Amino acid sequence: MRISTKLKSRVSGLAVATAVLGAPATMAQDAATANQAGPSYGRTQSISEIVVTAQKRAQRLQDVPVSITAVTGERLEEMRITDLRSIQSYVPNLAILNSGVNPVVFIRGFGSGPNNVAFDQEVSVYLDGIYGGRGAQFSAPFFDLERMEVLRGPQGALFGRNTAAGAISLVSAKPGNDFEGYLTAGYDFERDGFNVTGVVSAPLSDTFGVRFAGKITHEDGYIKNLFNDRDEPVLRDEMARLTFRWQPTGDIDITLKNEYGDHLLKGGVTVSGSLTEDVYDGDFGDVRYISSNYAGAGLDEASGIETWNTSLNADFGVGDHTLTLVAGYSHFKTTRFTAYDEIAPDGTIPPNGGNARFGNGFPEDFDQFSVEARLASPLGQNLEYVVGFYYDTSDYHLHQDTYYRDVFTLTGHQSTDFFQDSDAWSVFGQGTLNFTDELRLIAGMRYSKTKKDATFTQYTVSGDGLNPIGPDRAGSLSEDYVDPSGTVQFDVTPDIMMYGTIARGSKSGGFVSNTYNVAEDGFQFAPERSTNYEFGLKSTFGDGLATVNLAIFRMDFEDLQQSAYDPDRRTFFTRNAAEARSEGVELEVQLIPTDGLSINANVAYLDARFIDYPGAPCLAFETVAECDSSDPASLAAHNIAGLPLMFAPKWSGNIGFRHEADLGALKLVTSANTQFRSDYYIADGYSPIWGIQDGWAKVDARVQLGASDDRWNIALVGRNLTDEHTRGAAIRFPGSITDTTRTLNWMDEYRSLSLNGTFRF
Repeated sequence: MRISTKLKSRVSGLAVATAVLGAPATMAQDAATANQAGPSYGRTQSISEIVVTAQKRAQRLQDVPVSITAVTGERLEEMRITDLRSIQSYVPNLAILNSGVNPVVFIRGFGSGPNNVAFDQEVSVYLDGIYGGRGAQFSAPFFDLERMEVLRGPQGALFGRNTAAGAISLVSAKPGNDFEGYLTAGYDFERDGFNVTGVVSAPLSDTFGVRFAGKITHEDGYIKNLFNDRDEPVLRDEMARLTFRWQPTGDIDITLKNEYGDHLLKGGVTVSGSLTEDVYDGDFGDVRYISSNYAGAGLDEASGIETWNTSLNADFGVGDHTLTLVAGYSHFKTTRFTAYDEIAPDGTIPPNGGNARFGNGFPEDFDQFSVEARLASPLGQNLEYVVGFYYDTSDYHLHQDTYYRDVFTLTGHQSTDFFQDSDAWSVFGQGTLNFTDELRLIAGMRYSKTKKDATFTQYTVSGDGLNPIGPDRAGSLSEDYVDPSGTVQFDVTPDIMMYGTIARGSKSGGFVSNTYNVAEDGFQFAPERSTNYEFGLKSTFGDGLATVNLAIFRMDFEDLQQSAYDPDRRTFFTRNAAEARSEGVELEVQLIPTDGLSINANVAYLDARFIDYPGAPCLAFETVAECDSSDPASLAAHNIAGLPLMFAPKWSGNIGFRHEADLGALKLVTSANTQFRSDYYIADGYSPIWGIQDGWAKVDARVQLGASDDRWNIALVGRNLTDEHTRGAAIRFPGSITDTTRTLNWMDEYRSLSLNGTFRF
């Protein structure tokens, strides 16, 4: 992106690629970077700045009136942040559900649940400006990144589609003007596996450069499968990215990136638990029992995804304006077969295969093409603006296989197929009116149009029919939305900025994709709308020795889309909750108390709950008289207003430090971070016994010894050092497919301890 002379003067010398993991707003890693302005109070260091593009322009993060956490690629690699799930403990009010190859993102309590596989995500992920509305779309690219930006709150005006709760932007590294590269290799003692990352970047001429990055990870899992004496899930990751950059003149900058990823998990992350006892008694989650040829399917438990992403980003100088074109193609194909732990809650393995009666497969196939054009005015004017147009089209296919053996004496195989075509376009703009050098009004608006067509078929492949087979379903929708936003920003001093924001966001309606015998009036669900009210403060003190950032917010959702599992009817269903709200505070602090030492801390308070939810599923602790899931009239009258949202702890945050010690020709770097969460619900039934995850704290640390010029280093890295066993989600097993009453629990990752070495050239 072409930057005006005024902005260049503000950001020259900024260490864009430095951040402290876990530091709330900027996550400034290299607090030891010298302050270009000179010493401060006898110090030679200051908190390094990060330049972000959250408003489609290059800006200092501390100048952007949005609640953002930014993490640089170097720090992501340093702490072995390998996917979306790994980053959640370092970002305030962010939760990511571990559901295999389709991670589900929640921000400030809001996200699209995993039960309707075809859901568009409430928090969209963008890779190099390419929209990704599905959890599996960009699960591979966490390597050789320039930075990651997490934007909390609706981002409808500039980011557009399905950002009702927030957006995550991933920016991969580009070729530079110099030949450079690095090789990183590591061995994980807990996982008994290795990872290797290699990057080479070279200018082939004065105007053309190329960058190649590749990564391979082969690791065992963390839960022992007693059937095959294997630690699961076994991870096999292979990723590669090739980037070309052409800059023929100072007004033209074109980047083409092609990325391939192959992600495979053999085995799963589920274990059985009790319905009546605290799951944390004993060593919960250490073992599982999953047999082969599960439920007679002839398949082993596994989930995999193969992705291909291509992006073209081009900036052209048009007078004193900048024209930006972003085009992309995204494809993924998943293979997934889910089996269920056969160990009873008392630790015994039932005879005759125990619970090996029921298994599901959900393979997907997806293709998307998108294009965006933006025109940005120069900065430093009384009126600055960005206007643009966006279009995407996609094709999606979800196939479901249900295998069962001796369920109600029935044995067989049933399947469904869901096909969806989608087209969406929008026009948008945002303008900044600078009343004075200190006071500005930022207003934006996006008009969007979405069309979807879907078909759903179901049939019995072989054997007896377990699920009722209803008629085929077909549906179409055509929706339009207007998402405005307005922000007043005031610079109290050159180092203290305040802002107030009102913003709307939208998520399109859709169709139920994986429910047998779906009713005609239950096949389609309505769009949802969000409104965010936010007051924020961003401040810097002591010439860059400390930052304090604060955000106070309220988010209201209308027609919130909810998907739930009913074990009594062995079915998923999707409907709209009338109203939901989250309110909270996010406080982020980072500090350099002395040369070589940086301290970061953040804390977030969240109160997320349903305001009105008629027709909600029955709760685990309710009697049949209170709610009867087999009676439509009882369900229609059931309202769970006041209940908290799932995956939304009231308290979350982290505290950490990073220290550099000069040892002459060597440098010793030590860092640690503790993340914490209070209790939160993880199951649709809201059981106070098995449906709630107890609060936890997890400790990560790194000890690194290397050359003073950072040419090489060797590091010992630990994640979740206290080996906390926490659950991402839980369900109750239907009584028809289990010998003993039990729950199924999706486990988060356990302890990891690895030795890593890096050589740069």
